[in-house]
Amino acid sequence: MGIEPRFGIACLGRVNMVYENDRDLMIRFYKFVAKEEAACDEAEFGPDEFSERMVYQQKLQEQQLEMLKYMRQFNLDDQSAILDKLRQQLEIANFDGEASVLSPEQIQETVRRRVSPLFTPRGAS
Repeated sequence: MGIEPRFGIACLGRVNMVYENDRDLMIRFYKFVAKEEAACDEAEFGPDEFSERMVYQQKLQEQQLEMLKYMRQFNLDDQSAILDKLRQQLEIANFDGEASVLSPEQIQETVRRRVSPLFTPRGAS
């Protein structure tokens, strides 16, 4: 297309820095980026594989939404612990999409461990 990829990515990165306080613009910008990525995927994978990927993405987003709804019943400290657990899980899985969801059981276990740790370091009484 005539644009050096590194230059293009650097320019797109500046959009976030310059307009980080313009919430509406950033939402529209990321919607545009998502549409552009979808168009590239469709061209790369063809209609059948692209359709399968879109169904997978839709299911994953539904699971993420349910997880977020479930998380909201916990206090903010618990939510932070849950998000930290999710971040760790994503890093370990090299940011694989399936690692972006915690089950209700995993969430409960994370909160339980935060409330009652398995051990108390000496001198922490």
